[in-house]
Amino acid sequence: MTTKVTAFTAIEDRFNAYIGDIVYATMTTVDAKGRPRARVLIPIWETAGDRPTGWLATYKTPVKAAHLARNPHATFSYWSPRQNAVSVDTVAEWVDDMETRRRVWNLYRAGSPPGTGYDLGNFWKSPADPKLHMLRLTPWRVQVIRGSDLHSLIWQDEDTA
Repeated sequence: MTTKVTAFTAIEDRFNAYIGDIVYATMTTVDAKGRPRARVLIPIWETAGDRPTGWLATYKTPVKAAHLARNPHATFSYWSPRQNAVSVDTVAEWVDDMETRRRVWNLYRAGSPPGTGYDLGNFWKSPADPKLHMLRLTPWRVQVIRGSDLHSLIWQDEDTA
């Protein structure tokens, strides 16, 4: 059974619970020929008003940069052995201002939602490290699936419906 909701807040608790439990997401982008490429990463999520926003601290690899330059859409998929799942369809944008880098550095340290964070200092020297890059993830569709009965809840941005 699938239920569409008009407000992200209607699925936010389940979204945070599943992501907090699963932590790792598979990020999928597409190349110039439309072929998918997946990699496993840990994004951080927050909600401002009724809109989710994701952040990804990452290396700006040539493949990832080329894919997103051509097509900024990326999907983040979470799955647990209990069959709980979350799928987040986003538009990804590189963000490089120091204020955002510091804020996202601290979000990772705190974990958002709780349980998902880690110390970025394990990979980069500081928020100013030139090898550290940030992606802002703007979701346009979020689906959460409860594994016990496969009930699906879907939120979609009204502007993209």
